[in-house]
Amino acid sequence: MEMHMFDLVVIGAGSSGACLALEAVRRGLRVALLEAEDPAIGTSSRSTKLLHGGVRYLELAFKRADPAQLKLVREALAERRHWIDQAPFLARELRIALPTGNGLEQLYYRFGLGMYDLLAGAQGLEGTEGIGAAQLRQLLPGLQQGLHGGLLYSDGQFDDARLNLLLVLTAQAAGATVQRDCRVVGFEQSDGRLTAAISQAPDGSQQRWLGERIVNATGIAADRLRQLAQPDAPDRLLVSRGIHLVLRESLCPADVGLLIPRTRDGRVLFVLPFLGRTLVGTTDQVCPADQATQVSAAETTYLVEHLQQWFPGFNPSTISASWAGGRPLIQAAAGTSSSRVVREHEVEQLPCGLISLLGGKWTTCRTLALDALRLISERPPRAEPLPLLGAAAAPEQTRQGLGALRAELEAELPGGAAQADHLLEGYGLRARQLVDEAADRAALEPLSAVVPVSRAEWCFNQRHELARSSADLLQRRSRIGFLDQAEAERLTAPAEALLEELNSASPSNHQPKP
Repeated sequence: MEMHMFDLVVIGAGSSGACLALEAVRRGLRVALLEAEDPAIGTSSRSTKLLHGGVRYLELAFKRADPAQLKLVREALAERRHWIDQAPFLARELRIALPTGNGLEQLYYRFGLGMYDLLAGAQGLEGTEGIGAAQLRQLLPGLQQGLHGGLLYSDGQFDDARLNLLLVLTAQAAGATVQRDCRVVGFEQSDGRLTAAISQAPDGSQQRWLGERIVNATGIAADRLRQLAQPDAPDRLLVSRGIHLVLRESLCPADVGLLIPRTRDGRVLFVLPFLGRTLVGTTDQVCPADQATQVSAAETTYLVEHLQQWFPGFNPSTISASWAGGRPLIQAAAGTSSSRVVREHEVEQLPCGLISLLGGKWTTCRTLALDALRLISERPPRAEPLPLLGAAAAPEQTRQGLGALRAELEAELPGGAAQADHLLEGYGLRARQLVDEAADRAALEPLSAVVPVSRAEWCFNQRHELARSSADLLQRRSRIGFLDQAEAERLTAPAEALLEELNSASPSNHQPKP
């Protein structure tokens, strides 16, 4: 088959790679986006689900007089607003309580969070306010006694896996060639410069992807690809594993999260509302890249012990799911704790021409993508407007459309308001298309009391959203596996049966190779 030359071959469809593909195709570049498995299968679906500037980084910026930390916070606060505006069905403002033990501590954090609001400027959310002990316990009724009060501040909460997927699908709809199950195993070079990436499919067949520029956006695996292209390239990344627990009980009944500002070893922990349950995270443990998704007993114990200190009535038997994800941190000096590494990013170009996106975090993946485009071209072409799939041309139009559509779907769907909210929060305005494509009303019947997924939704995932396995459906197209692992196991067999049925009916469902 004839090969096409791409302006940009992007390897890795996590948040950074997907965002780069979208920003490049908006500027008229010919883009190929290659993913070894499923978009967001790694770190990009395993975050704490926060869009944030980083309160901890702001504190470090002042303590160390570190302008790099301050720049990171300011940049991230602007991006926080960007994502809430671009995908208001996937991202929202979340109020978070920071408890204090005495008046001096409250003044200290009030100053810091005031600076947090000030740095956000016109992109800011609802401002910080002080609250007394009674109001704090009203918001978080299970919280320990004896606290002086606290502060309420704002950050963003989002569905990381679905936002990642929509970046990929929007880029694809705009002309990018997207290929999943496509693992890069080598490169071709001419005169010491990369000219093509070689990928291998699950059946062992190989494919050449010719590119003017080849970009490594593989997150915590970036060093492996760098050394595949240039064997003498030194390691650049430190992988830090964070684990999360999900509780069946809601410790945040007022939809207000909790920031535990300091643990015994100087970390911060979050206790957050999460789809009717409670999300607790995260730890920060250096580990090899191949252990980044392993949930260790020691780290689980660490989270449980701290949670019991703050919520004395918490019972570990209510844990319904746990997961871990690795963060790609740029190497710091020897002996530096990963919790003290600045989560800034870097765009590196090796002598062979491979461009690597290193470090960063979810909130600022777009600025990393834009930095890469500036390296590729000093004056990138102007970007054409391109709303995400499921959104309208402007944020207010999206919000208005969602409001009108909710009333329609609530009346139509067998699961009523809960199912309407579920579809709107995952698919935005495309929820209308999903419902209209359902074979019949029976196909829309909810299959689970945890998340009201249906056969119609799974069909839509397979037909329009690159889903190929039950894990794709249960872990990343919906969040059942991240909420309740026992429920995900129960649904695995029916999900696999439906996929087999769909693939048998449409064996050419996989995208053609270029």
